[in-house]
Amino acid sequence: MYSIYHLTEEVAKNYFHKSSLLYRFFMELKSQPNRSDLRRQFDYITYPICYKGILLTIQRFNSANLFVNIDKHRVSIYNKKACISLHIGEKHLKFHCETLEIAEEILFPILRSYQPLLFVVGDNIQNFGWITPILEYSQPEQNEAMYS
Repeated sequence: MYSIYHLTEEVAKNYFHKSSLLYRFFMELKSQPNRSDLRRQFDYITYPICYKGILLTIQRFNSANLFVNIDKHRVSIYNKKACISLHIGEKHLKFHCETLEIAEEILFPILRSYQPLLFVVGDNIQNFGWITPILEYSQPEQNEAMYS
């Protein structure tokens, strides 16, 4: 099981190379969900998930090689080899699949076209990271000079 969060652009720019810090934050929030300070931080750094936007994006990817079954907030996405179960929540997505390679093949391309600022956290395993390649959000500011 994995959770996916849509983080603000400010967080993406400032914490792109500090993924372990974000991971620890999400794990702390998971272990102490009633802490109001963590909940306020969570609300500040995350955007709500747009249910209709996710469904439209998924339906656009529905092709001869990819099949989609939508049942309210639960979506099954599968091909001939594997299946991913996706639950759309208010502030996160949850998905279950056999391996992250399957998610990379089936789910992540869809999500990248929906929103590139998504951070993935393993619920029961220490796997975490951004679904977008580093180069897209780690460019130097235009007025920054690089010296050697």
